[in-house]
Amino acid sequence: MTQGRLQGKTIAILAADGVEEIELLSPREAVEGAGATTHLISLESGEIQSMKDDMEPQGKYPVDKEVVEVNVNEYDGLLLPGGTVNPDKLRLSPDAMRMVRAFYDAGKPIGAICHGPWSLSETGIAQGLRLTSWPSLRHELTLAGAEWVDEEVVTDRGVVTSRNPGDLPAFNAKVIEEFAEGDHSARRK
Repeated sequence: MTQGRLQGKTIAILAADGVEEIELLSPREAVEGAGATTHLISLESGEIQSMKDDMEPQGKYPVDKEVVEVNVNEYDGLLLPGGTVNPDKLRLSPDAMRMVRAFYDAGKPIGAICHGPWSLSETGIAQGLRLTSWPSLRHELTLAGAEWVDEEVVTDRGVVTSRNPGDLPAFNAKVIEEFAEGDHSARRK
């Protein structure tokens, strides 16, 4: 039972235009259903445009904060949804990548699905971690020093990864568990 497990916790969701809608909404609804508050963080204020399969525009979602406004100490975890366009835009932003790295360095749990793990390779977080992702990221994550595996959900040192929207039930359950555990600093040394 997850209801109330994340009461009092605030989770950041980092996304930009092109985010895969189901990978934004499903984890968000799961952590909110477990009692957490979520903030949608993006590169600019306003709204972001979600997509289905990178081709079909879906809903627009209001941004709560820009990456430059984020204080990592105000959050208990980070979600990195996929879609191809979204993480590619994010990894071109030094501010966004500094934010992702700051979450990791502060011991905060991180969940990344599909193409979301691109940020883990871009920031050096992937080094030494066991990860999964959309199959096309396998080579890049391996080059970044990760042990890439083809599994539904993988957790290593408070970093949860999954391959695709079909893995969302397992991904959501695992990120709730990791967010509930809290600080993972000791596991990252």
